[in-house]
Amino acid sequence: MKENKGYKFFALFSLYIAQSVPMTFFSTVMPVIMRQQDYSLTSIGLLQLVKLPWILKFLWAPLVDGTSGKLSDFKKWIFSSELIYAVLIIAIGFFNLQIDFKLIIVLLIFAFTASATQDIATDAFAILILKKEERSIGNSMQSGGSFLGTVIGSGVLLIIYSLYGWKILMFGLAGFVLIALFPLMFYKKQLIKETDKGNKIRAKDLYLFFTRKGIYKHILLLFFFYSGMVGILTMLKPWLVDLGYDIKQIGIYSGIYGASAGFLSAFIAGKLIKILGRKKTLKLFTAYTIVVTTYFVSLNYIGYESGFVLLGVLLIWSVYGVNSVSVYTIAMDCVRKGREGTDFTIQIVLTHLGSLILAVLSGKAAHNFGYHGLFIAELVFSVIIFIFFPRLYKFKTDIE
Repeated sequence: MKENKGYKFFALFSLYIAQSVPMTFFSTVMPVIMRQQDYSLTSIGLLQLVKLPWILKFLWAPLVDGTSGKLSDFKKWIFSSELIYAVLIIAIGFFNLQIDFKLIIVLLIFAFTASATQDIATDAFAILILKKEERSIGNSMQSGGSFLGTVIGSGVLLIIYSLYGWKILMFGLAGFVLIALFPLMFYKKQLIKETDKGNKIRAKDLYLFFTRKGIYKHILLLFFFYSGMVGILTMLKPWLVDLGYDIKQIGIYSGIYGASAGFLSAFIAGKLIKILGRKKTLKLFTAYTIVVTTYFVSLNYIGYESGFVLLGVLLIWSVYGVNSVSVYTIAMDCVRKGREGTDFTIQIVLTHLGSLILAVLSGKAAHNFGYHGLFIAELVFSVIIFIFFPRLYKFKTDIE
């Protein structure tokens, strides 16, 4: 039977939305709810601990790879992880946010450990079912699902909470996670995973990834790829606050218009990479980053009228969309046979680590030199990436 390509992409899109919606809610909307209930900023800061499993997930990625010799094994990991994820979210619904806060944090850490495990298996599953020429479109599904999840998680769920309360919201969120598994349930393709080292769990696979010829240029590219825009994106909401926008306006501008721009640009990026090829398109995207950062620098001279500000929000989210697809695609191209989940996870963690460091530095830069100084620094970074990109992007895939 001929494989239905459209259904394959739909199944991946559904899985990535299932990851994104709860993550968005707990990391961006829940702090708003907590602040409204007079939680201290210290307590709200503790909520960031739920992201820890997504930073450390590379540690157990070899376990997922090493116990999966065929597609059905990865599907088992995905289904079991999502089931645990949903059960824990339901359990959270039975506790009171004000009374049982610490217990909820612990349950969330376990829940996000399950979600991170699902992500490892889903990424490996995607690499195996996608042909090389399909990876850019497949990564559009990943990025697009993330951006759509941001719209749902930061907007729709807040409305549901205001109407029906905490418990109903948690039950609905768990139900959504489970429903998102149905497309995968009916995806029947069979594939034995190729492996060059046998199907064994080996912790040293983490180390061996860094011993490959030419890998450090690739690592530098991943680490700094977002450097020309991550500072602006990190400081976007504080910038809007300082411009006089209220919470509702910021939510609409960034959470709806901005995320929607990222969603649309992700799909455009996937198509362009497929049509024009990787290197040419990624070079185009680094040039586009220069255009966007230049626009933010120019705002200091043309003014901060609402139309100009909204355009800036749309531009920075759109450049985030195309860069996300770019990073995911080149990361998929740099995995070893039999260690797809491990290698992809390592690379994405590297991009997150680079973004985290640059995000922290962006706050320092904005404090010391103002937003205009930050925008100039981002423009410089984007030009550097544009210049050095051809020298760094030379790694060829092990999987065709």
